[in-house]
Amino acid sequence: MEEIAGLLEELDSIPMVREQMALIQEIQTDEFWQDVTAPILENVRKKLRALVKLIEKVKRKPVYTDFEDEIGAEQTTQLPGFVAATFQRFREKARVFLREHQDRPAIRKLRENKPLTSYDLAELERLLLQAGIGTAHDLAQAKEASEGFGLFLRSLVGLDRQAAKSAFDEFLLGRQPSSQQIEFIDLIVNYLTEQGYMDGSRLYESPFTDLHPMGVEGVFPSDQAAQLVGILKEMRLHASVAA
Repeated sequence: MEEIAGLLEELDSIPMVREQMALIQEIQTDEFWQDVTAPILENVRKKLRALVKLIEKVKRKPVYTDFEDEIGAEQTTQLPGFVAATFQRFREKARVFLREHQDRPAIRKLRENKPLTSYDLAELERLLLQAGIGTAHDLAQAKEASEGFGLFLRSLVGLDRQAAKSAFDEFLLGRQPSSQQIEFIDLIVNYLTEQGYMDGSRLYESPFTDLHPMGVEGVFPSDQAAQLVGILKEMRLHASVAA
């Protein structure tokens, strides 16, 4: 398949080949083959099968060698960064898969800040495993790294912007926030839309401290600052607590 991809890359002047060029180039990298699965290969085959006929029948002449391989004693070699790179690749695959299946009820719940159930989480695990996106080890690592599988998934799909704004409706009800306070809440909404959730401690860091050195407590009275932290905590629980 790597040889076919290499030949297809030479046909980048053909529009239908250019459309799949990102995939064609990815296939030729070592990283692609590190954790590839049968479902992933089948998906690649379907995307490239119509292009194979474009490859000329006469291919480059093969190069032969005449020597014997010698296998030495087995040794264990540590590859710095390999585990991290593999997990990052799993994250990206999961991100693409989830965003392509946003019509799934459990994924809609994630995007719309609705509480997840244990059934929702089990269903999402099953989907990722069945699609060959990751292994049971990948999922376990994701749960540990993000303090829960729901939070890991929310960080990949982000939060629907309207859902993020709606979370602060009650907080703003009956108040006349200043322009600085409105800008501060817009920053929170932007962060949630991109990252999916946030800890209250982030309100004391950049970009929030760019509006005021004291962060949220420099922009809102202490009681209102505590309310905002509480809202963020509740949004986090919606993704992390299974009922």
